[in-house]
Amino acid sequence: MKQKQYTNFPYLITTGGVLFFVLLPILNAWAITFPIPSLELNVGTANSPEEVAVVLEIIALLTILALAPAILILMTPFTRLIVVFHFLRQAMGTQSSPPNQVIVGLALFMTFFIIKPVTTDIYENALNPYMERKIGFDVAFEKAQDPIRKFLLINTRENDLALFVKGADIKKPETRDDISLLVLIPAYVISELKTAFIVGFVIYIPFLVIDMVVASVLLAMGMMMLPPVMISLPFKLMLFVLVDGWNLISGSLLKSFGV
Repeated sequence: MKQKQYTNFPYLITTGGVLFFVLLPILNAWAITFPIPSLELNVGTANSPEEVAVVLEIIALLTILALAPAILILMTPFTRLIVVFHFLRQAMGTQSSPPNQVIVGLALFMTFFIIKPVTTDIYENALNPYMERKIGFDVAFEKAQDPIRKFLLINTRENDLALFVKGADIKKPETRDDISLLVLIPAYVISELKTAFIVGFVIYIPFLVIDMVVASVLLAMGMMMLPPVMISLPFKLMLFVLVDGWNLISGSLLKSFGV
C-alpha cells in the first residue's frame, strides 16, 4: 500500500433534501486543512502498523460522511435557523418564495459561521494532533467532545436536560463534564425547537396585525369575495423591506447562540 498523500480539498457532504453543501469550507481566513489518505482497491497483507492505521482512517472518514446529516441537524444551530426561516416564510404568506434551496443554503452557511470557534477548537486540539501522531485516538476523541459539550450545554435548558437524564434512568451527573452526549443531544434538540417556536411566534405578530387590518377594511367595504391575502401581501413585503427584515432576523439569530 502506498504512503499517505495529503492534499487540501473542500469537504463535501450531502444531506437529505439538499443537492450538496460545503461542510467546513477550507478558507485562507480559517487556515484549516484536512488531510486524507490515498486509497487503493486491493487485497494484501499489511507490512506495518501504519498501513493498518490508514485503513482505519478511511473507515472513520466514511463513517463521518454517513453521519454528517444527523450531526448537522442535531448538534449545530441548523435546526433553529431552518425552523425560524420556515415560520418567516409562512408568516409573510409568500408560499414557496424564497425557495427551499435558498433557505437551506442560508441556514447552512450561517451554521458554519456560528460553530466556527467550535470546529477550530476541535481541529487544533484534537484532529490535528491526532493526524500528526502526537496523541492517540481515545485522547483525540475525548478532547473533541469538550468544545461540543460546552456549546450544547450553553444552548440547552436545564429542564430539558433533566427530562432526558430522568428518562435515561441514570445517576444524576455531579458536574457538567459527567453529562453524556447521548443525553445532551436530544435535550439540545428540543431546546432549539422551543426557542425556534418562540421566535416564530414573535415574527408572526406584525404580519398577523396587517392581515387583521386588511380583512377588517375589506369587510367594511363589502368586498367579502376578495381574498385578504392578495391585498395584505404587498403591505407585508413593504413592511419587511422597510425594516430591513433579513438583516434584522439574521443578525438576531447569529447573536442568539452562545459559543
